[in-house]
Amino acid sequence: MELTTVWFLLVAVLFTGYFILEGFDFGVGMLLPVLGRDDRQRRVLINTIGPVWDGNEVWLITAGGAMFAAFPEWYATLFSGFYLPLLLILLALIARGVAFEYRHKRPEASWKRRWDQAIFWGSAVPAVLWGVAFANIFRGVPLDADHEYVGGLLDLLHPYALLGGLTTLGLFLTHGAVFLALKTTGDIRERAGALAVKLGAGTAVAAVAFLGWSLTIRSSAAAVVLAVGAALALLGGLAAARVRREGWAFTGTAVAIALAVATLFAALFPNVLPSTLDAAGTLTATNAASTPYTLKIMTWVAVVFTPIVLAYQGWTYWVFRRRIGVQNIPQH
Repeated sequence: MELTTVWFLLVAVLFTGYFILEGFDFGVGMLLPVLGRDDRQRRVLINTIGPVWDGNEVWLITAGGAMFAAFPEWYATLFSGFYLPLLLILLALIARGVAFEYRHKRPEASWKRRWDQAIFWGSAVPAVLWGVAFANIFRGVPLDADHEYVGGLLDLLHPYALLGGLTTLGLFLTHGAVFLALKTTGDIRERAGALAVKLGAGTAVAAVAFLGWSLTIRSSAAAVVLAVGAALALLGGLAAARVRREGWAFTGTAVAIALAVATLFAALFPNVLPSTLDAAGTLTATNAASTPYTLKIMTWVAVVFTPIVLAYQGWTYWVFRRRIGVQNIPQH
C-alpha cells in the first residue's frame, strides 16, 4: 500500500475518533439546559465529561497536524477556503473550554448561567459546522486549476451542506444522551435514556437522507456497505436504548458515527477535495501529498507514538468509568 493511501486512511481514522469522542461531549454540552434542572444536576452532566473532554480534542489537533504534514496542499486549500467556518469552530471550542474551567469560580447563579450558555453554544456551533464542512469536502467546492478556492461563504451553505450540519447535530445529541444514560444514575439517567430514543428517531431520518444523497454524488461498493452498516448500527443502538441497555446503545451510536464518516472517506478516495469547476483543480491523495521521504519519517513516528496515546486515553476512560449522580455532588 502506498504511503499516500496509508496517510489518507490515518486522517480518516483520526477524524472518526474525534467525531465519536468529541461527539458525545458536544451532545452533553447541548443537553445541559435540557437535562440539568438545577445546578447540582448540571454539575453532574459536566462531571461526566470533565475528565475526558480536553483529551477528546487531541484527536482534532492530531488530525489537523497529520493533514498539514502529509497533505499540505489539502490543508492549505481547506483552511483558506473554509476560513470563516473553521474560525467559528475554533472560537466556539475556546469559549467552551474556558467555560468548563471558569464556571465554578464564583457562586452567583448569573455567573454560572452565562458560562452554561457558553458551554451550550460552544458545543452546538461545532456540531453543526463540522457537518457543513465535511459535506462540502465530499461534494466538492469551486477550485481553480491552481487548487485555489474561488467561491464565497454562501457557496458553502447549499441544501446538501445544511443537511450535513443537521445530521451531525442530531447524531451528536443522540450520542450525548446515550452517554449520559450510561454514565449517570437516578432521574437524569431515566430522562436521558428516554430523550435518546426520541432524538434518535429524527436523527435516523436525517442520517439516512444525508447518506443516501451522498451516495448519489459519488459512491463505491465499499461506501454503500458502510452506509447500510451505519444505518443498522444506529437503529440497533436506539433499540438498545429503548430497553435500557445503555452500553450496547452507546456502542451502536459510536459505530454508526464511525461508519458514517467511513462512508464519506471511502466514496471520496482517491480525491481529498474535489473541484466543482474544473477536474484539473481537484486535489487528490497524490497531488496534495508531501514528499515520499516526509511520509516515511511520519509513518515511523506514528508507529511509535500512536499506541502510547491510545493506551493513555483508554486508561483515562477506564479510571473514570463509574456512574455518578446528584448524590456525588455536594450541596455547595
